[in-house]
Amino acid sequence: MSSINSIALDKLARLVGTPKSPTVVDVRADEDVASDPFLIPGSVRRSHEKVSLWASAFRNHAAVVVCRRGLELSHGVAAWLRSHDVATEVLEGGHEAWRKAGLPLVPIDKVPPRDAEGRTVWATRERPKIDRIACPWLVRRFVDPAAVFLFVASSEVVAVGKRFGATPFDIENVYWSHRGEKCTFDVMVEEFGLATMPLMRLATLVRGADTARLDLAPEAAGLLAASLGLSRMYSDDLEQLEAGMTLYDAFYRWCRDATGETHNWPTNKGPAS
Repeated sequence: MSSINSIALDKLARLVGTPKSPTVVDVRADEDVASDPFLIPGSVRRSHEKVSLWASAFRNHAAVVVCRRGLELSHGVAAWLRSHDVATEVLEGGHEAWRKAGLPLVPIDKVPPRDAEGRTVWATRERPKIDRIACPWLVRRFVDPAAVFLFVASSEVVAVGKRFGATPFDIENVYWSHRGEKCTFDVMVEEFGLATMPLMRLATLVRGADTARLDLAPEAAGLLAASLGLSRMYSDDLEQLEAGMTLYDAFYRWCRDATGETHNWPTNKGPAS
């Protein structure tokens, strides 16, 4: 029987990847993670045994707690979080139900190492246009909501990565980069296990805009124009990234929910008599 403090799979699946997504807190036991080393997109891992120590960090955030089957670990952690004024629900059926439903899962071994505060850190070339905004959007919405992005001189990306523990992306000769005709966004979608229809559709738009293949989709030209416009509006790369998050939120929702919608005003009707 469902609890009043639980959330259904389909509801959480609709929220994941959107700005209104709750923080998904994976509290599975270590042995359960070892037997199924994947995460619901956007999850953060926390120890259920130390919930009293980290619960307050989630204050002012809505949370959904996930354990193996949505039983005592989830309900216990959720109760602790609610005692710290965190609006918290439990995922019905837990991680096993999500997997059985065929919903996307991110392989843990593909997620870069985290810093002392539990964040992934990434480095890329300064003055981003398309791929270097699209990829951070994907990471923050589906992999690590707290991810940090360092935009630096092209010649220094690899060195900065080594010095500051940042994962380089969208430069030559690194793992997270173009592969053949695929751009870095394509690679991330595939490697992170996020090849859903909406994200594959969005990947086509990004590839078309990023590689001058506007023939791939009519909307690629619009993404290119909006991206170049943003790059001229902002001299600060991080401010541009924040603006770009909204841009990609909109394109993602179009890809997911609105591709069949048209706009027909004004109509071709003649003037009223």
